[in-house]
Amino acid sequence: MAGFNKVVTSYEEALAGFKDGLTVMIGGFGLCGIPEGLIQQVYRMGNKNLTCISNNAGVDGFGLGLWLEKRQISTMISSYVGENQLFESLLLNNEMQVILTPQGTLAEKIRAGGAGIPAFYTATGYGTEVAKGKEIREFNGRPYVLEPSLTADFALIKAYKADTLGNLIYRETAMNFNPMMATAAKITVVEVEEIVEAGSLDPNYIHTPGIYVQRVIKGHFEKRIERRITTDEGATHHAT
Repeated sequence: MAGFNKVVTSYEEALAGFKDGLTVMIGGFGLCGIPEGLIQQVYRMGNKNLTCISNNAGVDGFGLGLWLEKRQISTMISSYVGENQLFESLLLNNEMQVILTPQGTLAEKIRAGGAGIPAFYTATGYGTEVAKGKEIREFNGRPYVLEPSLTADFALIKAYKADTLGNLIYRETAMNFNPMMATAAKITVVEVEEIVEAGSLDPNYIHTPGIYVQRVIKGHFEKRIERRITTDEGATHHAT
């Protein structure tokens, strides 16, 4: 990696400076758009006491489920835990702190962090455990909860295509939490399917400018399906 070229050729270089006790954002929704190789590299390195910000924690044995196997996460900030039995076990046995956050609020907390906004008010969660201990303020006769924004030491994200300057394009539903996380960390590392030369991408279609990106690595993705649902051949379904 030299000058404005953000491309690195090894996962060791991509995660240089990654250590125990960091706060890290992981892009993706379920198993869609997760940085598979970067997650596996942190698993191999075995870093501990991580605060992880991600919509969910993968599945048993894949994605962030790997970090759970090694008990690498001490605090998980997420909105959904339904597909991971180990996650559920660690939560119920108080082996990992879990801060459950409404999905839209989680997205806005990350976006606000990237925009330099320290906190914001939202009506979501008022009157529930989500609002416990937080400041409540009324606007136009409706109560709102003050939510602090989120930032991280590292953001590990996945994009479809990057140029050597770190400009990014995401594809379809993989454009979930990845763009906002790219803006909200001190170091953003991106795993991509394709890298092209600077100037090759149409500026009108760039989703994340390279100024937010520190490192880019070309990955190889399994793209596992989280849950496959099929119907019996010839089955008939009727709307109700």
